[in-house]
Amino acid sequence: MPVVDNAIYLGGHRVASPGSLDETFEALVEHGGFAWIGLYRPTDRELESLAKEFDLHHLAIEDASKGHQRAKLERHGDTLFVVLRPARYLDDVERVEFGELHVFIGRNFAITIRHAESPDLARVRRRLEGAPELLAKGQEAVLYAVLDEVVDEYAPVLAGLENDIDEIEEQLFDGDPAVSRRIYDLASEVMELQRATNPLQDMITALQRGFEKYGVDSELQHYLRDVLDHSIRISERGESFRQLLQNALQVHATLVAQRQNDEMRLLSETNIAQSEEVKKISGWAAIIFAPTLIGTVYGMNFKNMPELYWEYGYVFALALMLGFGVALYVIFKRRNWL
Repeated sequence: MPVVDNAIYLGGHRVASPGSLDETFEALVEHGGFAWIGLYRPTDRELESLAKEFDLHHLAIEDASKGHQRAKLERHGDTLFVVLRPARYLDDVERVEFGELHVFIGRNFAITIRHAESPDLARVRRRLEGAPELLAKGQEAVLYAVLDEVVDEYAPVLAGLENDIDEIEEQLFDGDPAVSRRIYDLASEVMELQRATNPLQDMITALQRGFEKYGVDSELQHYLRDVLDHSIRISERGESFRQLLQNALQVHATLVAQRQNDEMRLLSETNIAQSEEVKKISGWAAIIFAPTLIGTVYGMNFKNMPELYWEYGYVFALALMLGFGVALYVIFKRRNWL
């Protein structure tokens, strides 16, 4: 059901638990106090009913209906419209899942519209109902508690991302080819986390500027300052994660380039060694070719050949073969071919 829970609170205590939005409107008139209506992916008809009853701005209703909004805080008359981007870390797939939460705070109502599984607003409601003195401070206490829950739920997300980054640092030096893709995916998640958390500081600062104008309780002011401190630390850690991933990507690129250089150097050394072997083979082939050529010429069966009937022709041919071989050997040796 879209209506997860709704109640009328007076003096910090639940005085009515209407079963429908129409009953909630009637009970609010009967008891006074303020209504806290919790919705999960409501229909356009239900949003229109809320807009009509509480005079919600049509642009805010349009944002709440379509979803996919950035984290922001807007004020339409006496109504505050807050968009939050809660997140949770999914251990089984090692991924961050981002949700969307819309909060309307008005003179006598607090409306929370959840578009994802987080945050656990039932826990927020139990917490406030267990602290009547805090809930008695009105609908602003609901906004504080929701902000506090969203910020607190970023802690396990940061822990999961930190663990993933530690694993990446190990993969970098193991030569895992999939590490570049994982770095890119993690960097995208960290950037999405920054888009969700960085606006919180400006949002809470804007709320602080309205403390005096709207008479916000001093204790709630203190609580909101505490949430601001936590959001600043989260933003700083997110920025440090981004820097670490950038450095990891640079290190990965350096390692890849180094491995490519090593492979090219090894290939060059192999080519040089092969060239040396080719030169040696070519040199010995040339040395052997000279006597082979002479022997081939004198082995031809021609009647008229120079020195054919010379007494020293055989010795001369052998000497000529040896001389050519020695001369080529000396030449190749001087040129480091052999």
